[in-house]
Amino acid sequence: MAASGEGTEDRDWQRLDKWLWCARVAKTRAACARLVEAGGIRLNRQPAEKPHARLRPGDVLTLALGSPERGTIRVWRVLGLAARRGPPTEARGLYEDLSGQA
Repeated sequence: MAASGEGTEDRDWQRLDKWLWCARVAKTRAACARLVEAGGIRLNRQPAEKPHARLRPGDVLTLALGSPERGTIRVWRVLGLAARRGPPTEARGLYEDLSGQA
């Protein structure tokens, strides 16, 4: 296991803020952590209050992105964990967008 606890190859979960960063929700991991702390993320219908919340494949995220007046709501099912922050095409493979489904 990595000394900093960042390795994902030996566990079935990943920190929420790191996964959001790898999925390219924001440009920095700190911005992802602020989004979680501000109440912009729900994990399995429950408010995610801490950036270190454990995220697993199969979890459902509800993301409130942008301003409250003009914001966008996205619903994603987590398909996999990220080993690194890759290109956008790789990031899109981490989740299934459920926003358009009824």
